[in-house]
Amino acid sequence: MTLPMTLSADVAAALDAGRPVVALESTIITHGMPAPENLETARAVEAEVRAGGAVPATIAILEGRIHVGLDEAELARLAGASAVRKLSRADLAVALVEGATGSTTVAATMIVAARAGIGVFATGGIGGVHRGAETSFDVSADLYELAQTPVTVVASGAKAILDLPKTLELLETLGVPVFAVGQDDFPAFWSRSSGLPAPLRQDDPARIAEAQLMRRALGLPGGQLVANPIPEAAEIPASEMGPQIEAALAAADAAGIKAKEVTPFLLAHIAEQSQGRALAANIALVRNNARFAARIAAALAAASAK
Repeated sequence: MTLPMTLSADVAAALDAGRPVVALESTIITHGMPAPENLETARAVEAEVRAGGAVPATIAILEGRIHVGLDEAELARLAGASAVRKLSRADLAVALVEGATGSTTVAATMIVAARAGIGVFATGGIGGVHRGAETSFDVSADLYELAQTPVTVVASGAKAILDLPKTLELLETLGVPVFAVGQDDFPAFWSRSSGLPAPLRQDDPARIAEAQLMRRALGLPGGQLVANPIPEAAEIPASEMGPQIEAALAAADAAGIKAKEVTPFLLAHIAEQSQGRALAANIALVRNNARFAARIAAALAAASAK
């Protein structure tokens, strides 16, 4: 069976020439932010990648076809669409067979990026082990994807609504390298520090790219997580975010929110309760991650060309 995948002209040209490309997810557009910030942020993040000398490749499923790189009309169409599926490893193939339109989570974006030959991906925060997972077994597929798909993911840690100690523990168990950038602490999405030490630290994008290539040489499966803290000027300290997260979790529980709907509900609730501060922080961190990912992609392209 032929994979129904279309690469935009600029992405295809960059990959053919060995130039740097950065994959971008689309769930942040359809489920992570309200309009019009979703489309504005998608445009801004792509601009950050271009300013860093790389080609952005926003990934989405449009009417049963994988698109690696969206044009302006496709971005706007996705941002304004309703009832868009949120796709991960379990339902990506089904959506393609059914001709559906869907946005890609971290896991699905990694799968497509690897298939297209893209080694670096920028996002906001990865999924992880949810609070109460010891009874609910709610663990994001993102962690298992990092353990098996060879893509370096730049994120501001895992989303702070999660159980971060358990998330780090599972990443270690799965053999996923976790690098903090510019500090020794693992960042907590809206906050620069979670209070937890990062397993590794690496500030040099070239070293991160070399580590990815060395993993390949060793025959090790999986990717790397680069935990890039939110810029200081945009952060909301964990002491402020903690009560808002607890209130959002209580609201989700009272409303019976489950499974894939939990994270979008919590993010929307926190954005509202913070009077927009959390959304502004989210935008700042994902733009910052796109900038750093472009540097890694440039280093990876240079190292691969040797």
